[in-house]
Amino acid sequence: MFASDEQCIVNISPWETLQIHAFSFLCGLWVVVKSAAKWGWKSKNSGHQQKRDTPPPCLVDTSLGSHLYVKLKGVKLHYVESGDRTSPVVLLLHGFPDCWLSWRHQIPVLADHFRVVALDLKGFGDSDKPAWRSSYRVDTLLEELKDFIGALGVNRCTVIGHDLGGLLGWYLVHRYPELVEKFVAISSPHPNVYWGSLPCAGTFNKRWVQFSQLPYLPEMDALKEDLSIINQCFNHLHKTGKTESYVEAYKYAFSRKEDWTGPINYFRNLPFKRVHTDGEPTLAPCLLIVGNRDEFVSLESMVKSTDYTCKFLLKIVDGGSHFPHQELPDVVDKMLLAFLVAPPIPAQRREKSPSKSLVNRMFGAVSSTVKYGNQVLDSVQRRTSVVVPLALQLGQAQS
Repeated sequence: MFASDEQCIVNISPWETLQIHAFSFLCGLWVVVKSAAKWGWKSKNSGHQQKRDTPPPCLVDTSLGSHLYVKLKGVKLHYVESGDRTSPVVLLLHGFPDCWLSWRHQIPVLADHFRVVALDLKGFGDSDKPAWRSSYRVDTLLEELKDFIGALGVNRCTVIGHDLGGLLGWYLVHRYPELVEKFVAISSPHPNVYWGSLPCAGTFNKRWVQFSQLPYLPEMDALKEDLSIINQCFNHLHKTGKTESYVEAYKYAFSRKEDWTGPINYFRNLPFKRVHTDGEPTLAPCLLIVGNRDEFVSLESMVKSTDYTCKFLLKIVDGGSHFPHQELPDVVDKMLLAFLVAPPIPAQRREKSPSKSLVNRMFGAVSSTVKYGNQVLDSVQRRTSVVVPLALQLGQAQS
């Protein structure tokens, strides 16, 4: 146990810090050289950006809920609320680059059972956007989330986070365990796993996180070619009937340099923080959801994340990539309702087993249904402490 809650979030080693800054300099130098060469060949198109002064209707749509604001210690936060105000609160934390609109499919479904609050994280959407890097320190962000939950008039809530929002949820459930009833992480491994498992390919990869440590350049790079980075990130929207309106909504939300500074500041702070490895796993029941086609998050990293939980389920979304809650909302909504509305998972404490291999832990995480191909795993049982009994049960079932 920790001497105090503050000690559960710790800094990485000086050597790891030095590595990040060294690689950020090299990445920055490469981007400058590459951009200079590109501007030399295509100077006419390099600075073109469409002007966006009016928010698309979906960003201000009130059919999903009421658009509300709260000011906490000088920071104004925007959120969309739906459902019975006397029902338990479900707090939705979006990813990067995103906003409350990320949860458009989940809000009406969850509102039948809960008081749903979809927050624009500080720096995103219609919430305030402080420019200073220090405004996005982990401790500051977690304290503001704590104050926001208190401002809703409740002492505890369920937290559902995607991507960056999931990372904040992980930190929150460790730092303020008394605040979180249940926790759902979508496409978001535990911070102690996430920063070491970033891919080298893709839009927001390991090199991009290193590049984001530099001032000014990452923001300008994000704005280039009329925000082509939004097209790359949300290419899954091309499969829907409202592609243009949603893509334009995201481009409107990130159309200025200051719209990127706040979000990128998260990545200028979070990679330097971890959860103390000597602490207890979180006692809150956890649901981990990942798409089997996710280019940014591996199944291995999600399985490793279960080391930091006592009660968990792991669900694989067949055919889903990094935004499974948007790509296959019906599938994800069923997973959420089954976890949130059903009775809680019986508490089972177990000792850490760091010496166990990943293969054993994955086997302990797999349910009695195993499918080969795209759908490899579904729900998770207890981990290594029940590997042998589970193996016997599987053998009997197959016979």
